[in-house]
Amino acid sequence: MISVNGVTVSFGGFTLYDNISFLINPRDRIGLAGKNGAGKSTLMKIIVGEQSPTSGEVAKPNDCTVGYLKQDMAMSLGKTVFDETSTAFAELRKLEKHIEWLGEQLTVRTDYESDGYMQLIQQLNDSNERLHILDGGEVEAQIERTLMGLGFERKDFTRLTDEFSGGWRMRIELAKLLLQKPNVLLLDEPTNHLDIESIQWLEVFLKDYYGAVVIVSHDKAFLDNLTTRTIEISLGKTYDYKANYSRYLELRKERRDTQLAAAKNQQRVIDKTEQLIDKYRAKANKASFAQSLIKKLDRMDIIEVDDEDNTTIRFRFPPAPRSGKVVVEAKEASKVYDGKTIFSDVDFQVEREDRVAFVGRNGEGKSTMVRMINGEPATEGSVGIGFSVSVGYFAQDDADMLDPDKTVFEIVDELALGDVRKQVRGILGSFLFSGDDVDKKVKVLSGGERTRLALCRLLLHPHNLLVLDEPTNHLDMRSKEVLKQALMNFDGTLIIVSHDRDFLQGLTSKVFEFRGGNVKQHIGDIYEFLRTRKIENFAELEIKDKEKKQAAAEAKAETSSKQDFDDRREYRALQNQVTKCEETIAKLEKEIKTFDEKLLDPEQYQRVANDKAGFAGYEQKKKKLEEEMKRWEELQEKLEEAGK
Repeated sequence: MISVNGVTVSFGGFTLYDNISFLINPRDRIGLAGKNGAGKSTLMKIIVGEQSPTSGEVAKPNDCTVGYLKQDMAMSLGKTVFDETSTAFAELRKLEKHIEWLGEQLTVRTDYESDGYMQLIQQLNDSNERLHILDGGEVEAQIERTLMGLGFERKDFTRLTDEFSGGWRMRIELAKLLLQKPNVLLLDEPTNHLDIESIQWLEVFLKDYYGAVVIVSHDKAFLDNLTTRTIEISLGKTYDYKANYSRYLELRKERRDTQLAAAKNQQRVIDKTEQLIDKYRAKANKASFAQSLIKKLDRMDIIEVDDEDNTTIRFRFPPAPRSGKVVVEAKEASKVYDGKTIFSDVDFQVEREDRVAFVGRNGEGKSTMVRMINGEPATEGSVGIGFSVSVGYFAQDDADMLDPDKTVFEIVDELALGDVRKQVRGILGSFLFSGDDVDKKVKVLSGGERTRLALCRLLLHPHNLLVLDEPTNHLDMRSKEVLKQALMNFDGTLIIVSHDRDFLQGLTSKVFEFRGGNVKQHIGDIYEFLRTRKIENFAELEIKDKEKKQAAAEAKAETSSKQDFDDRREYRALQNQVTKCEETIAKLEKEIKTFDEKLLDPEQYQRVANDKAGFAGYEQKKKKLEEEMKRWEELQEKLEEAGK
């Protein structure tokens, strides 16, 4: 469908791509991988035609339509959400008029055997096929489904786009793009402004999408669930893998290990051959033999090992000054914006060295709460910080709010005080801004580079409370891992808002769930929270609540005849079943954990990986564990009901 042929991009003596080529086929699901600054977004701009390569070309059929979601888009204002989204059907309206004109031409013309008449028929067939793809018969229903899937409510449809934040306006642009149904979708960080429910809706939508999809994303779960092909951009070259992101990482390592082993073996052959040449070239009766060995070396194709880009950020947060025991305290806190109550009567405490994750749907008040921790007043009640607390705050839009006309060095230097000013270049270097990079203007930086720069400013002063609102947006996979490790080593208090489950795993020990205007505290990390709620993802939170309400209503409506059972005997029987179920779960979890540990052990991995029967049993145990967890939940509900 689209062919990238020998594309090279060079500027200022630096080569971004060097003669890269690949194809985008119909129905492809491609993830573009590579570190920040590798050129993923630039490649999308070249494919869509917004930027020209230094050499090479991008070839696509004339009837191929390409839709492109940028990280930073110019968004229209002054229309309602519904009306703005309706502009996505401009092609549909134009197509309907064209079909009407073609019909009139075919009616009035009588040259039925001419080439021109046959061309009109072909155009009419093509236009009707495109109209069928656009599904013009139910425009309003399509708009409603798409907007609600992306998190809007019906009451939002009549609100002006001006009333929404940049993240919500980005959702409108995404909705328009999905409704246009281009042959190829280019999506640059589409999940950055979505909550987990909307991310999962988008996954389902894109899996069934009729065209090709090319994605730049640093959401590992999103890529794994959607893509079937990964194109890595590294040091000016591309490497094409027929696999999702996690499998690509394994294949890349296997490929490089194979190359290294083959290159090592070849070098041994070369060394031995050169020794023979040196030994026999001076002997008259062996000179011809030595010459044949020289020719053999000349004909040998040298095995090249792919260059590997191992550059990554390296930093540690400064040691945290000691604070009082209570770091953050909310007392009957309420917040109202424009007559809308975000949350009310919220009470909680965050103590010294706590590590807390704020989770929940967009709009439930997570970012509002972190702003209040940073000083924004409550409508009622209070949210305050404790004795000797120094807050390091990273907001969602920090990277976008940097002055675009200042240099990287100026952005950091203006906040540095005292002796820290002498360390500015070193701090920037740890975030991969070195040499001439420090003199770059912010406006030319990629989204990931701007995020790194915003995070860099947190190192200029020692803080004992870090409050981070979606800090991983735009960061590549390596940078996310380094940030996570730095946060795990941080010896102060941490509050983090994130929808990235892989990032949160093992990082936090408490979860504050924002839902329905309330905040509920859960002890444990993110996956313990999910297991406690007996759910696999945040999207099921609302479904679970509805199920509980429905179950309660049904229980109330049941006839009183069930109360005639021997409640005591039934209760004891249920207790026994729950105990046995818990024992089975504990046993399965232990066996699965043992197998997982073998997989993580390099010495045992190969043997375990080749044990097909063992893997089959492993999968069966995981499936059995899911069934037992579901059964345990059902028994617990029955036990609670019997206890009443």
